[in-house]
Amino acid sequence: MKQLDRLMFLQGGLCFFCKLPLAAADASIEHLLASANGGTNSEGNCVACCKALNALFGDKSLKEKLQVVLNQRGQFTCPKGTTSAQPIGVTQLDDRLALVVADLQKRGSARPRKVTTLRNTINAALKKQLTEEQISSVMEQLQARGIIAVSDTKVTYELPPKSV
Repeated sequence: MKQLDRLMFLQGGLCFFCKLPLAAADASIEHLLASANGGTNSEGNCVACCKALNALFGDKSLKEKLQVVLNQRGQFTCPKGTTSAQPIGVTQLDDRLALVVADLQKRGSARPRKVTTLRNTINAALKKQLTEEQISSVMEQLQARGIIAVSDTKVTYELPPKSV
């Protein structure tokens, strides 16, 4: 079995860093300690991640790579997500909706009344880690579930009762 295939299997087909599904065509081996810095091809030094992230990390030191991950402030966002929308899985979307609804409930009468303000509120509630397409997906689901209604540029709410 090839090393990349083995790593993909061990990681459940997910990127080591962002935990999103990783297509075999987009997968590459990332050396935690770069080969250029003396890193080996051992399983303990290698993980599967997307080609975009591998290119970003290049021959950075392990300390520099950790800093990139820590700079994400909570949930690692893959750099490929900045150029193309990442699909949102059902569980991930439900988690995001729950966070947005809880944030809106906390705001009480200070909830955003305009679509652009609500989009900014959603982005802030989710730590500014979403693409425009993902924000649109969250907005669409809020509408589909009857939590918000949009008329032109105005937003009205039918929030569920707060959980105790």
